[in-house]
Amino acid sequence: MAGVLALAGWRLLPEGLPQDIAYNVIGLASVAAILAGVRIHRPPRAAMWLWFAAGQFVWVIGDLVYEFYEYVLQQEPYPSIADAFYLSAYPMMVVGLLTLLRARRIGSGFIDAAIVGTSLGLVLWIFVIQPIAVDSDASLLERLIGVAYPAGDAMLLFLLAGLFTDGRKGSPSSRLLGVGVLLLLASDISFAVLSLYSDGNSAVLDAAFLFSYLFWAAAALHPSMSARGEGRPEGRMTRRRLVLLACTSLFAPGLLFLPTVDASRRYAIGACGIVLFLLVLVRLSGSVAMVQRQSLQLADLAMRDDLTSLANRRRFEQEVRAVLVPTKRPHVLLLDLNGFKEVNDDLGHAVGDGLLIVLAERLRNAVHPDSLVARMGGDEFAVLLPNARPGDLPVVVERLTGTLHEAIRVGEHELLISASIGSADGTGLDDPFEVLRRADIAMYAAKKQGVRHREYDPGLDERASAEAQLGAELRAALDAQQFRLFFQPIVTLPEGRMVAVETLVRWQHPERGLVGPVDFIPVAERNGLIVELGAWILRSACFQAAAWRDEYGDRAPERVSVNASARQLGQQGFVDLVREALAASGLPASALAIEVTETAVFEGGRALEALHQIRALGVRIALDDFGTGHSSLGLLQSVPVDILKVDKSFIDNITASGRHAVIATSLIDIGNGLGLTTVAEGVETAEQADELYRLGYRLAQGYHFGRPVPDPMMRLTLPITAR
Repeated sequence: MAGVLALAGWRLLPEGLPQDIAYNVIGLASVAAILAGVRIHRPPRAAMWLWFAAGQFVWVIGDLVYEFYEYVLQQEPYPSIADAFYLSAYPMMVVGLLTLLRARRIGSGFIDAAIVGTSLGLVLWIFVIQPIAVDSDASLLERLIGVAYPAGDAMLLFLLAGLFTDGRKGSPSSRLLGVGVLLLLASDISFAVLSLYSDGNSAVLDAAFLFSYLFWAAAALHPSMSARGEGRPEGRMTRRRLVLLACTSLFAPGLLFLPTVDASRRYAIGACGIVLFLLVLVRLSGSVAMVQRQSLQLADLAMRDDLTSLANRRRFEQEVRAVLVPTKRPHVLLLDLNGFKEVNDDLGHAVGDGLLIVLAERLRNAVHPDSLVARMGGDEFAVLLPNARPGDLPVVVERLTGTLHEAIRVGEHELLISASIGSADGTGLDDPFEVLRRADIAMYAAKKQGVRHREYDPGLDERASAEAQLGAELRAALDAQQFRLFFQPIVTLPEGRMVAVETLVRWQHPERGLVGPVDFIPVAERNGLIVELGAWILRSACFQAAAWRDEYGDRAPERVSVNASARQLGQQGFVDLVREALAASGLPASALAIEVTETAVFEGGRALEALHQIRALGVRIALDDFGTGHSSLGLLQSVPVDILKVDKSFIDNITASGRHAVIATSLIDIGNGLGLTTVAEGVETAEQADELYRLGYRLAQGYHFGRPVPDPMMRLTLPITAR
């Protein structure tokens, strides 16, 4: 605002010496503003601003020298010492602009600047420089000085084109500076044209010069002069830049249509046209190279997993297709991590991602450089052996599993992870998806059988097909209500009085009759149907137990047990399901027990958390098949157990003296010592019942006391077979 007022005051002053003095004061004030801005904001490119300040100062000195000639010596010489000062300002401003452009790293924008600068320079040559150079009325020195001014303008013009065509928005300070230089350039060129072709008044041009000073001062005082960033990436071909380049490129052929352009000038136009053609050619080749480079980068990104930087599924499938040729023996291995879901659930996805990154690097280092390791998605990885020799597969499997034996450290956590591996031979095949399908089937077979590696064989297809058919039938059976609940008594020793029942499920198949759980529960576990089936069993068992209590009172079973698998416990809503089943049926929480195996809770996580929440409801927790799992005694410290169900394998030979009797005795001692209820499972003979009673067992379950039946209340009095 102060600058605008100063400019208005200059215009109101009388022409002549008062205006010239005010003109010089404004110029020196602009220099002072630039120096003040450097001192206040301390920009990273202080030298650039100092060069501009020096150029501005020298220009003002030139004005003072010329005014000395004019008002003191009463002369208007041309050329004079003032011209030396004026011309010396150009290199300083050129250095300042070069410093700015070098800091902005215009790169490919240099070609654009050359195109614009060459086209505008041609116009400057045709209408200003060439007429001055051939002026026969002027001396050689006058012509040299006259040409030097537009030549300096041409240099500024080229650099200014670089400033405005580098594709960046820039800071407010750099934009103000650019506008100031543009005004200076326009004023200087207009002054040269006005002097050459007319005798008009230059007062308007003087105002334009002063405006350029004001813009420089504003640029220096603006806080953004200290900014280090410079906007958008270089080389971006925007619509505005395209229009600018197209229009300026047409200057050369357009000048040929002017009637005032003689033959001598046509040579310059032709030469400039050739230069422009070459510049455009270079620019196009650069653009094509950039597009190709970006295309390659996008292709790489499309074929690479973002998290691990391994190949992704798309690239893996392409590579498999490429090696399915008669001359090679490709093998594909699929790895599926065991327990990774629990890592994500318990420790968070950041830890899970860190685990995958470390594991990916280990897998890559475990195979030959010719092999390809890919992340297929989630926690599934794949390895392609492009031309495996006999004996290579076992070695690779050993290396891969070896990488999983070492703990993986992620942050503060040391994690152990295992994997199921399936492999398939692609020799003689031409479909990559078939190879992957075979490896996938083998991998799930390894997971199902609990082994680390399984190689594909045609028998797996038959079993997979049968399992898929069975899965479909299970879905239909659940919808058609073909499942039936059976209950097996849990009795007291030695009386044989029924105090509880375990809930079991049977499938009333319309063709095969009654199907036992061993034939369909594993399939339901794998395809996820166990969640829906388990929910039906839990609700039905609660309603049945509540009905017995209403009908039989004290003679009804005190407790009904319902089995829950690891997959059920891992479901987010399992605790709510238990709560809703109890509320809907009216069964007391103490009358329900949830039976789990050691395997289901061995890895902790959401399953263990669910058991604690269920226990808080008042429901009892039974540990089934105790003694046969991973770490039975250790689980007793973490799992909220109320009931131990000793596995049948310890009961079968209990009547024979030996380690089975010792283990059975130890287990009842552990249960009694921890205040737990201990139940002996799989009791099939009276001798076993007698021996269990002698060892201290007071609860038992097995065929000797009763097989699973739909209604155990039909036999309220069971035979007393223990003494």
